Amino acid sequence: MGRRVDRFWDVDVVRGVAIVMVVFYHLIFDLDNFGGYPIESTDGFWAFFADTSAFLFVFLVGLSLSISRARAGAEEQSLFGKYLYRGLRIIAWGMLITLVFRLVEFGYVIFGILHLLGLSVILAYPLLKLRYANLVLGLAVIAAGVYMQTQDFVVGGVAGVLLTPLGVLPEGLMMPDYRPLLPWFGVVLLGLFFGNAAYLVWRKKSPLSLVPRAARPLAFLGRHTLFIYLVHQPVLIATLWALGIINLGF
Repeated sequence: MGRRVDRFWDVDVVRGVAIVMVVFYHLIFDLDNFGGYPIESTDGFWAFFADTSAFLFVFLVGLSLSISRARAGAEEQSLFGKYLYRGLRIIAWGMLITLVFRLVEFGYVIFGILHLLGLSVILAYPLLKLRYANLVLGLAVIAAGVYMQTQDFVVGGVAGVLLTPLGVLPEGLMMPDYRPLLPWFGVVLLGLFFGNAAYLVWRKKSPLSLVPRAARPLAFLGRHTLFIYLVHQPVLIATLWALGIINLGF
């Protein structure tokens, strides 16, 4: 028997899979960068693996926004304040990670995935009701991001930092976590399109009521992804260091 919940547990399960992928990737990253193992964690398969986990997270942000709007019903007008607060809170956590990376002097996190997710929650508000327009706009944003990646836009100084969210790499900076709005905000819009045009329609016809026992661990992880994301790297690094697997001489 499963357990009745008031959430879409299938979304939580996918989000749980995504956070497991993130933790596993960062284990590989730590072994590469701090342990000296010949893994090449930022190229080839592992780069694709990292992008896949990021895609799941970012896509689910858009999907979750569509669910949130649908649940708000007549109170939809109050969502902006809710999304503004949520977005700013996520950005604040992202800024904390920015500070930590500078304190340990291991690269720069000027616009990482938390900065992206927080700002996307705010920027997506005017687009919550759109369906196929979000598909078109999302694909356009992704195309713009792909174009930016093919160009050699490298800008130094304050201008480089300010343009980082648009995919312009600041000159001479190593950024271990970088997810610019172009193209990643487009993935949010694809999730919003999928939620409005397909998922909510499907769930209305086939409502969820029970959480299968086998899915509960992943659903639990999916409900606590922000906390897990914030603590998993310190736990991983401390554990690997205590076991003598990595060296923290940055």
